[in-house]
Amino acid sequence: MTITRKKIFDILFYILIALMIIKPTRVYILRFLSLSPSIEKTENQITISSYNWQLKGINTNDVDFISLKGKVVIVNFWATWCAPCLAEMPSLESLYKDYGDKVAFLLITNENPDVVIPFLKKKGFTAPIYIPTTQNPSELNTETIPKTFLIDKSGKIIIEAGRADWNSKKTRKLLDKLLSE
Repeated sequence: MTITRKKIFDILFYILIALMIIKPTRVYILRFLSLSPSIEKTENQITISSYNWQLKGINTNDVDFISLKGKVVIVNFWATWCAPCLAEMPSLESLYKDYGDKVAFLLITNENPDVVIPFLKKKGFTAPIYIPTTQNPSELNTETIPKTFLIDKSGKIIIEAGRADWNSKKTRKLLDKLLSE
């Protein structure tokens, strides 16, 4: 029996599919494949039109989005059951540990706190988690998770991305630039 390149490729493909079915392995594969988020082109940047958004803190105090006007803000929509969300959470946590006193982090979930709190403790995540109590600004609407928005001090959405490595040098350089403006 001759093993051709096609057979080897097919075997590797099926192994990858099998590994993606297993949730813990899927998280590590997705984390490995994460890329730095892309900056929106200036002509595509949208400005937040309304800061009328109330958030209930799960592991932190409640926040009124209007209090963050004029600050650099990272808004991330996620869930505990979402493998791509879990893959990017460590990078968001690392970024939060280094920038949490300079950048407002809003990690948003619609899950019950009874599910989220044990998850946070188990994983050791400390970034602030919120549940929306009012409708989010229309510019932050999303039908998929994870979805992350980086908003500059003037309210422009600089980045809108799905799963990504948020702890990259590129992201840190951009945050430093936005904070100095």
